Amino acid sequence: MSLELYNTTRRDIPHKKLEVIIEKVIESEGYAVGSVVAVFCGDRMIHRINKDFLGHDYPTDTVTFKYGAAKDVDGEFYISLDVVNKNAKRFGASFQNELFRVTIHSALHLTGYEDSDDSTRAVMKKKEDYYLDQLSLL
Repeated sequence: MSLELYNTTRRDIPHKKLEVIIEKVIESEGYAVGSVVAVFCGDRMIHRINKDFLGHDYPTDTVTFKYGAAKDVDGEFYISLDVVNKNAKRFGASFQNELFRVTIHSALHLTGYEDSDDSTRAVMKKKEDYYLDQLSLL
């Protein structure tokens, strides 16, 4: 098992809680952490990744890459702390709550969940809410 978290910003983030969230979500979905890398970055980095790999010319909250379909989850995700901060203000949430939600969202993507339409987005939103309640980290 390899779970690596990197913060490329100057903003403090709760590394240990984020590790717990990622592990709990992946394991609760019936998988094990194989090799997962989580990068917490700023708008410039995520904009470049979003444009280069997905063809979207704007910053977003998260970009996730899942490698393979084994029971051991291998992949990486990038979360823009700038977008998380903007969205927290927009939704009236704390920065930490929004960071946890986006981290859960990214971990769900690693286990195969998609959010390409209203129906799949609704499923993911329910799962995010469930894990936020279950983790009792807020």
